[in-house]
Order: sequence, then structure tokens, then C-alpha cells
Amino acid sequence: MKFVCNKSILQNGISIVQKSITGKSSLPILNGILITALDGKLTLIGSDIDLSIQTKVEAEVYEEGSIVLDSKIFGEIIRKLPNDDIHINTINNNSVEILCQKSRFTLIYMDPSDFPPLPSINENDIFSIPQKILKNMIKSTIFATAIDETRPILTGVLFEIKEKKLNLVALDGYRLALKSENLDTDNTINAVIPGKTLSEVSKILEEKDDVKITFTPNHILFNINETKIISRLLEGEFIKYNSIIPNEFNLKVTAKRVELLNSIERASLMAQEGNTNLIKLSIQDESMIITSNSQLGMVREETSIILQGDSLEIAFNSKYLIDVLKTMDEDEIIMEFSSSISPCIIKNREVDNCIYLVLPVRLSKN
Repeated sequence: MKFVCNKSILQNGISIVQKSITGKSSLPILNGILITALDGKLTLIGSDIDLSIQTKVEAEVYEEGSIVLDSKIFGEIIRKLPNDDIHINTINNNSVEILCQKSRFTLIYMDPSDFPPLPSINENDIFSIPQKILKNMIKSTIFATAIDETRPILTGVLFEIKEKKLNLVALDGYRLALKSENLDTDNTINAVIPGKTLSEVSKILEEKDDVKITFTPNHILFNINETKIISRLLEGEFIKYNSIIPNEFNLKVTAKRVELLNSIERASLMAQEGNTNLIKLSIQDESMIITSNSQLGMVREETSIILQGDSLEIAFNSKYLIDVLKTMDEDEIIMEFSSSISPCIIKNREVDNCIYLVLPVRLSKN
């Protein structure tokens, strides 16, 4: 194998496929990148079996072939080489030579026939969504996936298509995030995608063009320009989220999002002791008073609101409210409450395309 590739182009390709390589596999081959030089292009593949990423980059190919190189050392070498063309060719003893200006590296390569093949996916049934919209939908929900592996299904995001609408839903037992967008497809799909996959997809998505998506019973394929991301789906039934979201409420608060976010962030500085992040909200006629006490001191914040309904005292983990308010983008938001022990629902005031649910913290009555 022999090819020449521009350093920045090769480095970008490596960084894309490295997103699927955990470095924790007991199989040495899965710590490597499969590189195939063919027809004036390099195809790079990284995989940890659950998640595989393939991307193609332009190169001058003088001799076709395939090799597998250790992802970490190969990536570091390319990153530190000068900004110039890089010449790579195989030499004796299962070695590859990497040349750039006055630098010369020799690396041992692994047998490409040991690299696991990508799952076979029939790309006939495809639907498209603008990359920018999907990126925003992932950002708006992924923070609510569970980190704890005791219920694996909750570490993923529900990808639900029905009635020409795409819903992304995440929940971890303390909060729920739902984001919806209209979609021109008659498909009906219900699948749960690992949070790790969507996190890496989000990093690769750009602001322009569409992403093409294909489902099989066990896998999802994202086609983003020259890059393919294939992930296994999580097995099991996702929680019926609609039954969790309350339809009725006793009081409704309209607030300026950034003003409320800033107040809660300041109040949370006192709430970090003991990792409870506890803040108390006292909702009154025209103001919401946010307080927090700890051994270090106390804080009182006040923000203007419009209240419909009776006053209420309720407490929350401040982190959960901050996560929601940071991801929303409208100037004004709606908060709906039923009681001090019932979930709070947070929505946009204008565009009805998201619902966030946050469970309160029960306060002991002294």
C-alpha cells in the first residue's frame, strides 16, 4: 500500500473514526483503525462492535491495500507532524513507513483480515432530516439520559417517528426531556439509541445538508456526507413516557428564561455542599424567591414572574433546572405546577416543540 494525503485532511478523518474506539477492548484489533487505500480515496474505519464509524478522505493512491494501525499512536503521530503532505507506504516485516518533511516513523501494522466487518445494512428505506435540526434535538434531550447502568434502556434516547413527527425522549427517573420536530415521512419507528452513540453523532453533525438515517431491527445507520455511523440499538421496552407527563396543573408561571437561569445558577453556588444541589422556590404573586442554605452561608435571589394560580413553596435539585433552562432557546418559558410534591413541567411560551419534566425534592417538615 502506498499513498499521499494532506495532513489536515488525514487528521480530520482519524479524529472522526476515533470517536468509536474506546481503547478498552480486550481485542487489540479493536484498538486500531482499518485503513483501505482504493480509487483515489482512503476509507478509515473504527469500531468497538457496538458503535462503528467509517469515513472517506481524498488521497493520491499509488498502490492499493489495507492495514490496521493502532489508533492512539497513529493519531498522535499525524497530529504532531508538520502541516504538509504525508507519505505512507508499507515496507517489510508488517511495517508501515510514515514520512513528512524531515520526519520518518516506522509502525507495526495489524492484519486487516482480523478486523470485524461492519454490520450489513440495506439502505433502501431512508429518511432525511437537516443536520442542524437533529444536532439541536440531541442537545435538547441527551442530558436527561441515565448514567447508571442498572436500567440499560434509560441510558439511551427513544427515537420515535409517528404521524409525520420525530420525537426524541430521554429520562433518568428524576427528569424527562422531550423534543419534537415535523418530519416528511410516513414511517413509524420506535427505537432506543445509546446515549454514547448520539453524543458522538452530535459532534460530527454540521450546520448544513441533511443526515440520512436508516433503521434495521438491531441497528441504526447515520449517513453524514462521507461518514457513516452504525450503532446497535438498545434492547427492551422504553417507558411509556406519555403516561408520566401530567395533563393538568394548579398554577402556571411565566418567566424570563435567562433571568431565571442566572438566579438559579447563583443560588446553586450555596447548594453544592453534600451534592444535593438543593434550592427552594417560593412562588408568589409577581416574584419567585429562590433560596439556599448551607454551612457556608445562605443566598436569596428574586426574579419577576407572571403567576396564574395560588402561591407555592417547592424545592429542586438546581442542576436539573439549570440543564433544562440552558438547552431551551426562547426568551420566555412556562412552568406548570400541581403541588410541592408533583413534577414541574417546563415548556416554551411560543413554539410548542419541547416538554421538560423535573421531579421536586421532598422537604422534611420541621
